[in-house]
Amino acid sequence: MKRWVIVIFIVLFLALPVSAVEFSAPTAPESAAPYMPEQQESFADGLLFILKKAIQALRPELAGATGICLSLIATVLLMSLLHTFSEKSAGTIQLTGAVVIGLLLLTSSNSMIQLGASTVTELSEYGKLLLPVMTAALAAQGGTTSSAALYTGTVFFDALLTTVISKLIVPALYIYLCLCVANSAIEQEMIKKVRDFVKWAMTWCLKIVLYVFTGYIGITGIISGSVDSSVLKAARLTISGVVPVVGGILSEATETILVSAGAMKNAAGIYGIFAVLSVCIGPFLQIGVQYLLLKLSCAVCSSFGYKPATTLIEDFSTGMGTVLAMTGTVCILLLISLVCFMRGMCG
Repeated sequence: MKRWVIVIFIVLFLALPVSAVEFSAPTAPESAAPYMPEQQESFADGLLFILKKAIQALRPELAGATGICLSLIATVLLMSLLHTFSEKSAGTIQLTGAVVIGLLLLTSSNSMIQLGASTVTELSEYGKLLLPVMTAALAAQGGTTSSAALYTGTVFFDALLTTVISKLIVPALYIYLCLCVANSAIEQEMIKKVRDFVKWAMTWCLKIVLYVFTGYIGITGIISGSVDSSVLKAARLTISGVVPVVGGILSEATETILVSAGAMKNAAGIYGIFAVLSVCIGPFLQIGVQYLLLKLSCAVCSSFGYKPATTLIEDFSTGMGTVLAMTGTVCILLLISLVCFMRGMCG
C-alpha cells in the first residue's frame, strides 16, 4: 500500500513543471530541535553549530559517567587488595566483585541501550517522512529510475536494520551483559563460549546488513565521483576509529558522502541531513562518553592485576561499543541515501 502511495505521489509531481514544484523536508523531531542550526546556507557552519550544542549538552552525562568510572576503579582496587591478603576467600571475593561491578554498570548500560534503541526508531520514523520527499524531488528532475531504485533500497535496508536491532541485537545485548557478569563470577568455560558466540552474532548481524547495503549502492551505480585521496583517507580513518564494530565498513562508504559535498544545494536535503544529525548526535555522544570512560576504567584497573574484574569492565565496554555501532549505522545509512538523492539532483 505504501509503495502505491509513493508511486502516485511521484507521478503527480512529474506532471508539473519542475520550476513550479517546491519540496520541503518534514519538520525535525522535537528531540532534534535544540541542535538544529538557525541558518542552513553553509553546511560547514551548520555542522559546527550542531556539534557545539551537543558538546554543551553533554556535561551532565560526562559528570555521571565519570562518577561511575571512579566507583569502578575504587571497587577493583579494593577487590585486588582483598584478593592479595585473603587468598583463601578468593572465590567469595571474585563473586562479590562481579555482583558489585555488575550492579554499578547494568543500570547505566540499560539506559544507554534504551537510548540507542529509541534513537534508531526515531531516525527510522523520520526517514519514512523524508525519503518520499527526496524521491519525488529527484523524480521531478528526470531521475525516475534512480529515485525508485534508491528509495526501494533505502527503505528495505532501513526496515531490515531496525528490525534486526530491535528484535535481535537489543535482546542479545541484555543476554550478553548477563553472561559477562556470570562469567566473571564463576568463570566457567561453557558460559564464556556462549558469551563469545552472542558477541559474534551481534557483530555480524550489523556487518552483513552494511556489507549488502554498501554493495547495493555500488552495484546500482547511483553515485559516482572522486575526491582528493588525502581527504578521503582522513575521513575513512576518522569514521573507522570513531564508530566501533562497523567503523571499517562505514569508512568504505565515505566516498559516497564526500563526492556529494560540493553538490549540497537542495534545501530539503540540507535540512534533512541536519535533522538526521541532530537526532543522532546527542545520544551518540552520550553513549560514546560511556564507552570511552569504560575503556579508560579498564586501562586503569588492569594495572591492579585483578583480571576477573578488568575483563568484566572490558566486556561492558564491548556492549556499549555495539550500542554505539547500531546507532551510528542507522544514521550513516540515512545520510548516505540523502546525499545520493542530492547528487542525483545535481547531475
